Amino acid sequence: METVIITGGTGLIGTALTRLLLERGYKVIILSRRPDKRSIKDVTYAHWNVETQTIDKEAVQQADYIVHLAGANVGEKRWTAARKQEIIDSRTKSSDLIFTTLKNFPNKVKKVISASATGYYGEFTDHVFTETDPPATDFLGTTTLAWEQSISKVTTLGKKLVIFRTGIVLSPDGGALKEFYKPLRFGFATVLGSGEQFVPWIHIHDIVRLYFNAIVNDKLEGIYNAVAPTPVTNRELILSMARQAKGGSFMTTYVPTFALKLALGEMSVEVLKSVKASADKIQQTGFQYSYPTINEAMEQLFSR
Repeated sequence: METVIITGGTGLIGTALTRLLLERGYKVIILSRRPDKRSIKDVTYAHWNVETQTIDKEAVQQADYIVHLAGANVGEKRWTAARKQEIIDSRTKSSDLIFTTLKNFPNKVKKVISASATGYYGEFTDHVFTETDPPATDFLGTTTLAWEQSISKVTTLGKKLVIFRTGIVLSPDGGALKEFYKPLRFGFATVLGSGEQFVPWIHIHDIVRLYFNAIVNDKLEGIYNAVAPTPVTNRELILSMARQAKGGSFMTTYVPTFALKLALGEMSVEVLKSVKASADKIQQTGFQYSYPTINEAMEQLFSR
């Protein structure tokens, strides 16, 4: 039985990935600041603390793979200077802790699989971003670059590395879909800004399969966009959700760009930025999406 350590294991992706790994016979260790307070059946919990740079070294020594998902939620709070630093530190310092532990203590880790984000890319309406494009120079771009650079150091230790630049993950259990759906409870399909900005997205089932594929496919290495192969605009995404959830009984409304900027400040870039990201590279490895189109994804999500 192989062992997988997951950081950020109680989040949206981590929870779903844990479930799949257990079903497939893997041992799962989730790193937590308070492991005594966690109680998912058949999961082992081990202590780590990014701020103090401490970690359960014995847990790491058991691991064959590390899945690194830890990082403060970018959209949870307004981007004050302190919050922006917290977002950066939660990613880079956690990566540093993984690197120093693997460097300084005997271990059998074969591969590290790390989250990243499509916030790495700039904003161009017609350009389709591939993994070789340079990073944006805004907060999201520089943060994501620092995140990737901090975890990439594990390759100097002879460890294989996979990085997934992930778009918005659509799941019935939370995340962006839950927020998009809130106005729809009152009959309003709420489009953000002009609605013409492209949204990189992926179904929760497919992102979890990508992480699992990175574990079982020994040849998979490098950086990949973890997005569905059919990009959509914000308007297309919202209306697809509304049709699946409400049939024809909804009213389309728009939240003006100035209102979003007023309410969210700099964080408004999260919902107004237009990014088309290519899924070609991961598809060329043979990976096939279960939900390649937004209508297929929404149909499955709301059939539940």
